[in-house]
Amino acid sequence: MLYRFLPFLILQKGDLTMADKKDYSHEAAEIVKNVGGKGNIDSLIHCITRLRFYLKSDPTPEETANIEKLDDVITVRKAQGQYQVVIGPAVTDVYDAVIGQIGEEFADPDATAAAVAETSAAAGAAAANQPQEKRNFLQVIGDGFNALIGVITGSMSPVIGVIAASGIIKGILTMLTIPPMLAWWQSMGVKDVTKNLFYIMVSQAADSAFYFLPILVGYAAARRLGGDVITAATIGGFLTLPTMVTLGTKFTTIFSIGGFNFDLVKYNYSIFPMIVAAWLAKKCEDWLKKVMPNYLHMIFVPLITVLVVGGITVVFTGPIIQGVANGIGAFINWLVGVSGAIGGLIIGGFYQVLVIFGLHWGVVPLITQQLTDPNIMHSPLNAIISSTMVAQGAAVLTVALKTKKAQLKEIGFAATISAFCGVTEPAIYGVNLKYRKVFISGLAGSAVGGLITGLMHGDMYGFTGSLIGFSSFFNPKNAGDLNSFYAFLLSSAAAIIVSMLVTWFWGYKDEDVAGSGMAKPTKPGQAAAAK
Repeated sequence: MLYRFLPFLILQKGDLTMADKKDYSHEAAEIVKNVGGKGNIDSLIHCITRLRFYLKSDPTPEETANIEKLDDVITVRKAQGQYQVVIGPAVTDVYDAVIGQIGEEFADPDATAAAVAETSAAAGAAAANQPQEKRNFLQVIGDGFNALIGVITGSMSPVIGVIAASGIIKGILTMLTIPPMLAWWQSMGVKDVTKNLFYIMVSQAADSAFYFLPILVGYAAARRLGGDVITAATIGGFLTLPTMVTLGTKFTTIFSIGGFNFDLVKYNYSIFPMIVAAWLAKKCEDWLKKVMPNYLHMIFVPLITVLVVGGITVVFTGPIIQGVANGIGAFINWLVGVSGAIGGLIIGGFYQVLVIFGLHWGVVPLITQQLTDPNIMHSPLNAIISSTMVAQGAAVLTVALKTKKAQLKEIGFAATISAFCGVTEPAIYGVNLKYRKVFISGLAGSAVGGLITGLMHGDMYGFTGSLIGFSSFFNPKNAGDLNSFYAFLLSSAAAIIVSMLVTWFWGYKDEDVAGSGMAKPTKPGQAAAAK
């Protein structure tokens, strides 16, 4: 049944694009048909919002009406000898779909570039002349936060399919190593399935998307920000080189200021530092292109950008993020020690927020220390975190069940499986964060789950969390001690129920706009297009 939920994993045109990117082939076919067909088209260009056709003869009013009925078409205009179909932000994707159907010979890249530049400049001038609405401090902060989340989710969207598939595979591999399965393997003559060559190859394939996440995120973030994708991917490659990972694992100190150590950290599996690096790279590239002669751009712009931004990331960005993460980790550990219930409520309610910004890495060493210390060998902190994965999975499952949008349904079901297998990134970045209230609904469920775990003093005896990690809640030293397993069952059930109820009745409806969680009007942009 899994194949039904994974059609969006197919890569297109050798790029990192998924079917999460909408297929506009139907719209393209309808537009071509109603402008009189391929034979009536002289050429096609586009600006920042419109398809601009040069036609042999104008379409009939009925054909124009047919085009305007399309969901992705705002309106149709005739101007400058062109038949202009107003699309909005998705114009490039629709243009590509139309050109894909009529042929590259109808495209005019130079005219398109000129039209994009002209309309971009006009839009900027118009915006500058508009009276600026006065915004208070909280509104400015909110705008900035929304813009940041938009960049994060936009940067992650192209890689959601790959990490969702990897998460599901990792979950299946985990199932193969739970105690009952290990006993079965041994009965089949396999002493250690994890040493099997096929198991190792599949495990490495599943892990590769996470290990090299900075490369994938760097590429996608640069494309989202308008930077050089190869330069950003190269910076990501620099951060994931084995030598850098080894130095980061040892937390080698670069220098210290006022007692704060700027340590080398490892960046494989990380997201936020690379998004920051892609933003810095874009700024660096733009500045270098202004101050350098054109004939030096090809070699020296990427060279200097990689060295400068790579250096800033390693020396400042990474250590500062890790320092903040360590402080948060220490506070969380103290909170759990003071009160399991209060700690569970607070950690459960906010842990996945830390994940967005990569600040959860300060918690990981604490869990590792708890699980590997011979005098402890259990982690109440990891038990609380487990319910946060379940809650985000339940929230995205609700969206998948409720939505009538086929692509969102497919992504939602696959992200649910991944989250229940312990990998929440596809759920968070693919759906929940895009619809803000869905993410908040998941936080509500995880807060309740964390509270129950804390009240029942639940513990975990292994690393793997979420539903797939149920065996980690059995006490290996006392088979009769089922308290933690009962805590897992109750907290997971509560997280699922609360997340699903809040998402269903408050967090999501199909009219919501990705990026805001607010209902959209019919035919958005109609007024703007008429100007």
